[in-house]
Formats: sequence, structure tokens, C-alpha cells
Amino acid sequence: MSKYLNDILSSQFEASLCMLQHCIKACPPKHWEGKIANATFRQVAHHTLYFVDKYLSPNRESFQLRKLHRRGRDQRGTTVRRGLSKSQTLSYLSICRQKAIDTLASETAQALQGPSGFRKFSRAELHIYNIRHIQHHTGQLSAFLRRHDPSLTDKTLPWIGSGWR
Repeated sequence: MSKYLNDILSSQFEASLCMLQHCIKACPPKHWEGKIANATFRQVAHHTLYFVDKYLSPNRESFQLRKLHRRGRDQRGTTVRRGLSKSQTLSYLSICRQKAIDTLASETAQALQGPSGFRKFSRAELHIYNIRHIQHHTGQLSAFLRRHDPSLTDKTLPWIGSGWR
């Protein structure tokens, strides 16, 4: 059962990250700093990937900040992240995708049923929570892009049901 669940989780992570990638690629430079609620497109994309990366770690203590995280912080070095450039964000997405593939391939049934290391639910539920977080922000980014450019089609910002497309 564990391999079956790992495969499902991996497929849904890939689909969610693929949809996020489509949004990032479709965002023209003039909208990279566009406001979405209290953040910019850049910040929402960075925030989403930061938590994908963090929650794929075994626990809070093992999560390591990357050099790109330091670039994503503001001048004071606070946790408020200004985000990365578009190319850096796409590179970070590739890192997160590979981390998802590697992490899910190594999860055991026991680990999936055990503590998440971050929240008060199991590791398996944390993975689902993480996927929902990606989908939430991808929806924000997609809606923002479609409001500013009604010519965007479902080919540009497609729904991915499963896996990486």
C-alpha cells in the first residue's frame, strides 16, 4: 500500500508543481511585481516554493536554508520575503520538484503514518496539505494572470490532472 500511496502523492505533487510552473512562465515581466492581496506575484511564488521545500524535509530541525533563500529575504534579513527573479523561481521550482520525487520515493508506510515533523498530523497528511497549499496559491496566480490578460487560454494555463506535463 505504501508504494501505491507514494506514487499517488508523487503524481499529485508533480501535477500541482507543473501548474505552478505554467503560471510562472506565463507571467510577463510587467506583472511579476503585480499585487495579489498583500503580496506580489513574485512573493506568492516564492512563498509557495519555500513551504514546499520546508514541508518535504523530515522535520523542522532538518530543514536547511538554501543560498537562494537568503536572496529571497528583504534587506533586514527578516522572514518577509521579497522573492526571487523569474529565472531563479523556475530553478527553485525544479529543485522542489526533484525533492518531492526523492522524498516520496523514500517514504515508508511507517513514516507516512508517523508525525509530520511540522504540524499536528501525520506525514502523509502533511504531503496532502502541502499539495493543497500549492494549489491554493497556483489558483491565485492563475486568476491574477487571467484578469490581466483575458487572452490566456487553457493551453497556456492548463489543468493537470496527474503527473508532470
